This record gives sequence, C-alpha cells and structure tokens, in this order.
Amino acid sequence: MGTATARNSSTATAWRNWAGNVTATPTRVVTPASVGELQEAVRRAAEDGLRVKAVGTGHSFTAAAATDGVLVRPQALTGIRSIDRAAGTVTVAAGTALKDLNRTLAAEGLSLTNMGDIMEQTVSGATSTGTHGTGRDSASIAAQIRALELVTADGSALTCSEKENPEVFAAARVGIGALGIVTAITFAVEPLFFLTAREEPMGFDRVTAEFEEHFAENEHFEFYWFPHTGNCNTKRNNRSQGPAAPPGPVSGWIEDELLSNGLFQAVNSLGRAVPATIPSIARVASRALSARTYTDIPYKVFTSPRRVRFVEMEYALPREAVVGALRELRAMVDRSRLRISFPVEVRTAPADDITLSTASGRDTAYIAVHMYKGTPYQAYFTAAEHIFTSHGGRPHWGKVHTRDAEYFSRVYPRFGEFTALRDRLDPDRVFGNDYLRRVLGA
Repeated sequence: MGTATARNSSTATAWRNWAGNVTATPTRVVTPASVGELQEAVRRAAEDGLRVKAVGTGHSFTAAAATDGVLVRPQALTGIRSIDRAAGTVTVAAGTALKDLNRTLAAEGLSLTNMGDIMEQTVSGATSTGTHGTGRDSASIAAQIRALELVTADGSALTCSEKENPEVFAAARVGIGALGIVTAITFAVEPLFFLTAREEPMGFDRVTAEFEEHFAENEHFEFYWFPHTGNCNTKRNNRSQGPAAPPGPVSGWIEDELLSNGLFQAVNSLGRAVPATIPSIARVASRALSARTYTDIPYKVFTSPRRVRFVEMEYALPREAVVGALRELRAMVDRSRLRISFPVEVRTAPADDITLSTASGRDTAYIAVHMYKGTPYQAYFTAAEHIFTSHGGRPHWGKVHTRDAEYFSRVYPRFGEFTALRDRLDPDRVFGNDYLRRVLGA
C-alpha cells in the first residue's frame, strides 16, 4: 500500500467538532494525498470490516462525520484543479477551504454567485450538508455544483453531472456523506461583481409585516431578531456597479470584531454565568446597532468571522410559513423562563432540484436558533423544533435536530429515491454511522 500506509495513524485520537458537542474516537486516521490513496484506504477499511467517514473542519453540529472506524482527513486533497472561463466553471479538490476558494477566485476575477455567512468549511463538507446563504433567486452552494467526483464503497471513482450518472448527481450534491467520499467539485462561477450591503435596525412587527416585500425587492435579504426584545437587524445585499467602499477600518473593527466577536463573547459569558441578566443585555445590545451601508466583492459582504462558539438548530420551512412560525417562536420565548442571548436568524432560498436539499422542490425560508457553547440548549431547541415541525420543517443536515427517517420520508417527496440510490452504491454501509442510521434508516 506504500504511501497510504505511511499516512495512516495507528493511534486512536479523539476527534471533536468545532462546537465541542460531538466527539468520536476512530480506530485509525488517514490523510490521503491523492484520489488513489483514498481509494486504497476505502478498500482496506472494507476488508477490515471498518466504516469510513470523511471529516472537514468540523463545523457541523451533528455527528454526520463521526466514526469509530477510519476517519479520512481531506486536508491534503486541496487546491484549484482547473478554471474553464468559457464554460464558467472551476474544479476544486474536496478538501479546499471555502475561504481559499473565494480568495483564489477573486484573484482570477471570478466569484461564486451566492454563499453562506462563514467560509471556514471545506467545499465538500459545506455542500454535503446543504450549507446556504440567503437569496431570492440564487440558491445554496450545492445548487451551484455542475459536476462532482466521489469514491464509492467498493473503492471505485465515479464522476457525475447532469449528463453523466445524473441520478447520482441529483442526490450527491447534498449527500450527507452517505453515498461516497467526494474528491472534487466543479462549481459554476461568474465574473467578479460588487454587492452593496445595507444593514438597518428594524422593529420585529415591521419586519415580519413587510417580510414578503423585503424578499421581493432584494436579491439577498436576511434579518436577525433579538429574543426578549422587539428589535431586529436587517441586511439587504444587492448587486451594484461599485466601486468598492468597504467599512472604514475603525468602524469595521468596532462592528465586526468588537461587537460581533469580542464584546459578544463577554456578554455571552456573563449571560451563561448569570442568566437573569440576558433580557437587559439583549435590549441594550439590540439598540446599540446602527445602520450602515458598504460595497465590496461578494465574499467580503456575504461572509464574516465567527469566533464566538455556539450550538445551532436551523429548520427550512415553506416560505409562506416563516412569519407565522417566527411569531410563534417569539410568543413561546416570551411566556417561558428561557433566557436566550443569541439572535435568531432568518434567511431564504429558491426551490432547487437536489433530492435531499432543504429547499428541494419548494421556495424556502430558514429560521436558525443558537445557544452559546456550554449553555443548556435542549429546552429551547425542543420547543423551537416543535414549532418548526408543525409547519413541515426540514432540519439542516449539519445542525442539531431530533428527526428520524420516518419523519424525513414525510417531508421529502424524493426521500425513497435517495435511500434506493444509497442501497445501490453502499449496500454494506461502509460509509454508515449512527447519525445516518437515524436519519436515513437501517
């Protein structure tokens, strides 16, 4: 086996995700430097009766990547393979971090059309769990995939696109690690453009009453509601001619580092220690926000640093249900003894054609609830989940939820299509784990 053997770690090392709420102890760890080494590692694991999971940067809050078998680290499978300007595509190795992809594309005068609000994840980890931003017309990162390559359970390499293995392509763009290990992704890209961001505080009653209007008028609309208050912060991103006019170094640091990370960390630490202070802090913090407008290239507008660690649940609802669900969530928090120090985030996505995408087949809005790391979150998340599921919500594959295969078979019309494909590609569940057994069935 040569180099692949040398790259295997025989020492069992505990793996922990970013939030610290999931740990696993694999039998061995492998860091393949080529697709061939990965294929060999999968074959050997199958021969040894071990299951295999690839792990990115651990930004999922679920145990989607946890394994007691072979843990594959894709950090050596990185970099841009090719850029096809005529086709408007870039092909990138699966372990490449989104931040590296974004910076490389920008240097080439190119960009993804839409992206999430952080860019620490690997491209394969982000797409496999359905990571998304917000958009009226432009969808998740996975919906921008034009082709992908994966190593399947028998160690073979499979390429899929709309024309080649289309049934695999339909599912594997959001594959939750169940169909194989993604080795490369081809994304649609476009010439670099400017976005003008307008951030503005707005009352809860106004933003919910005008939600459809804001959605229709803006390419990218999102807002945050601060529990225990009637205050929200809205963000509207729209294309502009430029030129770049980023936040000034001082105001940018105050807003993005001091308020969003440094002070926010201190406030959450205080709230964790003395929960009774949270409502007062929330009222002060939500009123401290001021309106600002700035223009920059996409990744500098869409993404922001997230250094305060938290645990998150997010549900995708039919867009027409989101305002009602959010009002129910507010009423629940107001009548409870819960103390919530993190804002609630609301975003949107158009319907897409990916089998288990949270926006599969329906125009979608997302509600995300968060709790500071180390704070008991079960009571809040359970109550929120009860509201979300009553509206036919679909949980984000990489965020905390308690749903199982029976539930998913009801909210995903194409669920059986995915599980049948899994039976064909991985009949022995080489890529299985406890999380996949719960969400996809035995």
